[in-house]
Amino acid sequence: MDAVKEVKSRLNIEDVVSEYVQLKRAGRNFKGLSPFTNERTPSFIVSPEKQIWHDFSSGKGGDLFSFIEEVEGLDFKGSLELLARKAGVDLEAFQKNSSRTNSSYKNRLFEAVEAAVSFYQVNLTKNEKALKYLRIKRGYEKQTIIDFRFGYSKNAKNSLAQYLLGKSFVEKELLDSGLCVKRGGDLVDMFRDRIMVPLSDSQGRAVGFTARQLSESKDSPKYINTPATVLYDKSRQLFGMHLAKEGIRKTGYVVVVEGNLDVVASHQAGISNVVASAGTALTTYHLKTLQRFTGDVRLAFDEDRAGQEAAERTIPLAQELGLELSLISIPSGKDPDELIKQDVKLWEKAINEPTYMVDWLISKIEESVDLKSAQGKRQFTSVVLDTIKQIKDSVEQEHYIRIVADKTNSSVDSIMKKFDSSSHKTTRLKRVKPQEVSAELNEHRVREQHLLGVLCSVPVFKPLLTSLPREMFSERARDFLIKFEESQQIEESDDYGKMVLLLFEETYQHTERSELIYQTRQLLNRLIDFYVNSKKREIIEKLEQAEGEEETKLLNQVQNLQNLSKETLSEFDNLIKEEQ
Repeated sequence: MDAVKEVKSRLNIEDVVSEYVQLKRAGRNFKGLSPFTNERTPSFIVSPEKQIWHDFSSGKGGDLFSFIEEVEGLDFKGSLELLARKAGVDLEAFQKNSSRTNSSYKNRLFEAVEAAVSFYQVNLTKNEKALKYLRIKRGYEKQTIIDFRFGYSKNAKNSLAQYLLGKSFVEKELLDSGLCVKRGGDLVDMFRDRIMVPLSDSQGRAVGFTARQLSESKDSPKYINTPATVLYDKSRQLFGMHLAKEGIRKTGYVVVVEGNLDVVASHQAGISNVVASAGTALTTYHLKTLQRFTGDVRLAFDEDRAGQEAAERTIPLAQELGLELSLISIPSGKDPDELIKQDVKLWEKAINEPTYMVDWLISKIEESVDLKSAQGKRQFTSVVLDTIKQIKDSVEQEHYIRIVADKTNSSVDSIMKKFDSSSHKTTRLKRVKPQEVSAELNEHRVREQHLLGVLCSVPVFKPLLTSLPREMFSERARDFLIKFEESQQIEESDDYGKMVLLLFEETYQHTERSELIYQTRQLLNRLIDFYVNSKKREIIEKLEQAEGEEETKLLNQVQNLQNLSKETLSEFDNLIKEEQ
């Protein structure tokens, strides 16, 4: 048995899902509110019999692995590791020897860091000064200190080292985990007399620490972090991500701040969709991690030069991924922590009124140059036009070109001339609303699943499965159709097939025949219309460059598309007549 089958054999899907969704028995299945949409009527179904789940509101579904991938924002490997821990499955038993050794050692480092977290937490309860700093000066509630697992490192040479060595960890493990260092041949603690804030991966496993100086001293930095280790890489680390995931999903956007303690203050104030980067440098990996949960990223960096440069560097990275990036302006030059202490409503207002990145960039560049001078106008237009050049939408491009002309007191024609002549890389900014695009695709995916559920379950409709164009379906649906055509049944291992079957049972099984025929015809019509319109847009773009035979070929494709809906619905009607 492989690792996946072993995990599935030990876990019931309803038990796993119920840790995230409140489920209630509904016949043979369980129902609950979707964790992916803000619905009020339960449309999230879990089938213990089929060991699958389906979210009717978003069209998502699958087995327990796909659920964990969606809800935790993990890839398959990450979901396997999480579920294996939950099931008590040792993945090393399924790995090759070399991989087992690496995995085993990595787990030892995780255990060492976790032991350090507990050690520092106990120290905190015994140090009045550290507790006073957190409770009084920072204003953290007891629950906040518990949730973020604050601790304290003693002002001693090797108290942690001695503790961990006594727990059967060895010197190499303490060095490789970044908990200790070698000085003068001695093994000493990395952190001393500091407030300890654990750094966790997206699954909530501690991988290192950020440590804040408790006794003010100019001889050492205020903050120090765990050095780069096998577990900790600041280019991949987002502080608070494991606690922010649910808040990000519910609000539809994420706020990225600079300081870890800004995250803590925000979460305590009830605003949980906030994370922090390591300093101000957001990497592509950071953005890809966020993209698993939302396409709307809002930066709340300091308005100093370093913060501005970091935001400017983030713009092309976000655009490469198609993210909607905006900037949050914090009043009076405060940081989020200070703003929250003043009035949490001011922080909420700032979050809810972000500035789209192009507008923000124009404003910042305008502040840095003299727009009354020829040199200032040249610098301003060069930088801003480079950004506008990347915008995909021509109407939006024209909007910003007019703004540039107005701010430089130039004619639109002269700006347009410079815009057309300026060289720039061909990558374009994608000014899209991720939620709107997602909503359209989700709606299409839901219709597709409904149609397949009906066509596979009602014998008279099955012939349509072979006549509909394969490319009209999503990749996952196409794979399912290929397997279904070979066997004419849904295989035990086919989670997608079991999902559409569950959908049919929940939605159509007891529908009257005349109503089922009507709804199926509507699904067919809408699904084909979506496909036809998408293909037409592609062909129209090609026609602009096509000539001769290529143009004729494309026009014939348009005609075939126009006939598809009519021919398919006619075939559907004939199938109904034949049955009668």
